[in-house]
Amino acid sequence: MNIASWLYQTARACPDAPAIRFGTELHATYGDFARRSAGMGRYLAEVLKVDRGDRVALFMHNCPEYLEILHAALWIGAVVVPINHKLHPREAAWIIGNAGAKVAITETGEIYPDAGDLKGECVECGMHDCGLVKAAKDDASMTPPVDTAVDDVAWLFYTSGTTGRPKGVMATHRNLMAMSLAYAMDVDAVSAKDNSLYAAPMSHGAGLYHFPILRAGGCHVIPRSCGFDPAEIAGLAQDLGNLVFFAAPTMVKRQIAHATETGYDGTGIKTIIYGGGPMYLSDIDEALSRFGPRFVQIYGQGESPMTITVLPRNLVADRTHPNASARRVSVGFAQAGVMVRVADEKMRDVPIGEVGEIVLAGDTLMKGYWRNPEATADTIVDGWLRTGDMGSMDPDGFVTLTDRSKDVIISGGTNIYPREVEETLLAHDQVFEVSVIGMPSAEWGEDVIAFVVLREGASCDAAELDNWCKSRMASFKKPKHYYFELDLPKNSYGKVLKTSLRERAAQLRR
Repeated sequence: MNIASWLYQTARACPDAPAIRFGTELHATYGDFARRSAGMGRYLAEVLKVDRGDRVALFMHNCPEYLEILHAALWIGAVVVPINHKLHPREAAWIIGNAGAKVAITETGEIYPDAGDLKGECVECGMHDCGLVKAAKDDASMTPPVDTAVDDVAWLFYTSGTTGRPKGVMATHRNLMAMSLAYAMDVDAVSAKDNSLYAAPMSHGAGLYHFPILRAGGCHVIPRSCGFDPAEIAGLAQDLGNLVFFAAPTMVKRQIAHATETGYDGTGIKTIIYGGGPMYLSDIDEALSRFGPRFVQIYGQGESPMTITVLPRNLVADRTHPNASARRVSVGFAQAGVMVRVADEKMRDVPIGEVGEIVLAGDTLMKGYWRNPEATADTIVDGWLRTGDMGSMDPDGFVTLTDRSKDVIISGGTNIYPREVEETLLAHDQVFEVSVIGMPSAEWGEDVIAFVVLREGASCDAAELDNWCKSRMASFKKPKHYYFELDLPKNSYGKVLKTSLRERAAQLRR
């Protein structure tokens, strides 16, 4: 079954329903959306000779045409290769070459001069290429999407590559359908009245979340900024209503800071789904006090897209349960259709409450890494995905993450989890953001280092923070050094780049 059949069915059932908006302006009804995708799919197949199973790379900003082109590729049974628009053309070229893409759709059609050598014979096609645009406007009858097997690859997503070259995650039509059904079951009740906003990159999880909205006949909203702007989001929420969007915790923090400055109370926002990095207790409590129960937390990764655990809105907002605060700090429990365990290095379950590696199985689990059987065998063991994330599970099935296994600090032979230190520092009223890393130490193996961003106008020094930590945690866990910064380095998804902080710390300690 081809997941593009969902668009085909929605377009036949509700052809005049609004499907895509650019800001508040209507870009396409569902009838328009499907016809354009089918027309562009014919162009890809007949003119650019894209066959079923061929890869079509998308290297573009968020834009109204993104979903149309994405579905054009799916329509003919091709594989979508979404590429983060913030990558350098040379980095994009590496992904295009590794994927063996037949066609790369770009904004201008002219990335090649900056991209260096593109392996293979990939054809670059601009988003506004006259042939593609003409095909999208053709009035020919809309043929249904080609049939595919549920285990055919639909989405070839390249991981961030923070530990080397990125790996291509093969997500199948089955994976995407399972993710979408879990969304409707666990994350948010889907409605044709929903206005799904894409403020985070559509090449990542935010883009994947369009599938359940599309199936329900909701509207997809691309902000005019094509990215994240708190004032713009507040305006769209009040203009359109029923706004739903995914946001990294840092984006939530910025949205709440804007609301605090302007007095905005979240009117028009239905749901903010957050994930992709740690949400600290003080931050979610502040968000709840400003916007109320509009928040849902998910935990996932490319290898099980957006689909490992969920903390539903009623539990995010709950303050009555004896473990309410601990649950808010957790990432919730396993999503529908997913099995989650906490295991040791030999894949044996660890006791309740003890830290181990999060492992999972289910229909959301990737097919494997593209042309990389060794990495696949290392990551999928007896049908279970090793996430590389460390955490624990309580007796009720709630999972609390500590850190990526590579981020755990070992000082004096003892494991120190940066998340715990970060939570402690963020409880200080002068601290706006913080990230904790480990750096090599001749005496202890690793020292705990804290990078701190203070609130605007705040006055606080290392001695004050050191005393704060001493009064709240074991002495061996507190940072050895505090570095005060104006901002923390983040990727396009708002996740703090600890690799960059390690490089910065190495410079500062010379």
